[in-house]
Amino acid sequence: MTRRTGRYSRSALVSAVLTATAALAIGVGAPLAVAEEPQAPTAQALADAINQGRRPAAVADSGSSSGSAGSHATVALGAGPEFSSALAAFGYGLLHPNAAPAGANDWNCRPSPERPRPVLLVHGTWMNAYDGFAYLAPRLARAGYCVFAMNHGQANPMEGGGLGPLLPGRNGVAYMEDSARQLARFVDQVLAATGAEQVDLIGHSQGGTVANQYLKFENGAPKVQRLITFGATHHGTSLLGLATLGRMITDAGIDILGFYELFVGHANIQQTVGSPFVRALGKDGDTVPGVAYTVVGSRYDEVTNPYQLTFLAAGPGATVDNITLQDGCEQDFSDHLTMMYSPRAVSIALRALDPAAQPDLVCAFNPWLIGGGGSL
Repeated sequence: MTRRTGRYSRSALVSAVLTATAALAIGVGAPLAVAEEPQAPTAQALADAINQGRRPAAVADSGSSSGSAGSHATVALGAGPEFSSALAAFGYGLLHPNAAPAGANDWNCRPSPERPRPVLLVHGTWMNAYDGFAYLAPRLARAGYCVFAMNHGQANPMEGGGLGPLLPGRNGVAYMEDSARQLARFVDQVLAATGAEQVDLIGHSQGGTVANQYLKFENGAPKVQRLITFGATHHGTSLLGLATLGRMITDAGIDILGFYELFVGHANIQQTVGSPFVRALGKDGDTVPGVAYTVVGSRYDEVTNPYQLTFLAAGPGATVDNITLQDGCEQDFSDHLTMMYSPRAVSIALRALDPAAQPDLVCAFNPWLIGGGGSL
């Protein structure tokens, strides 16, 4: 099984970051390029593609029952370089919006007896498969896992995605119910391609909440053994009280959140505390039977806050391990984004997937915002 990784020179990295900064400053960028959506491939079509040495075009598309024009998802293609810094990965992700993180989406990968379940990575709001998991994915692959990732919840401003998608690769903006259906199709495609019976899911931010929606409402539970989330908006977020205030004003009859939805997209409004989506997600409890949950929050998370809102309560037939990232490792200052570039977070994921192989957790310095131990 061949894995591809690579590294870019410092000058190329600086160029990528400057390009990203310039794009953010002027508020424009190349429009999000979404591949033409074919019909979901059958298991035989996937097998034929793999036998011929080609990546299957496992692309999910979702018409919306939520009132939008629908949304799209694409499989990330072409492995990008490994980065230890969230800022560096963000710059590369802007320039290569559909890149796969190193070690992911090798459709020739077959689960081993020691690693029987593929691991699917689900990114957060305004992110993509690459910049969400450029640090985690290659480490999972080197640990022997078959790793897969897609770009979900793609919608342009006319489809209700807000202004974020004016920048390349800013996904996870559509209705989260649609993203959960896209995840359901992708899981089925990975199972058909690999021959596995179940998968494990790792979700960051919105990705963890989308995965939970999939488990609860898209018949995902029988196909998933473990859900591992980092900074997930399981119970919404107050955004330092701003979202809570907006929800109170909206519930009082002045639709201020509906106005902001035009700019930030459907998914962001759905993740506010007390939203109809959040209430429906938690109506019958936090968990589903048969799934093991590992839920990680950071004290320095400026997006999912209070960070304790990410934690889950175990219901019948489920187990939950709620972990504060800094417990036992005060020098980890990871915020919402750099959490996925934390050595400790990676060790938590590896331990959750296989406690026998990774019994101990790593503790290392990881600075707020920058990540990567303070270097690019």
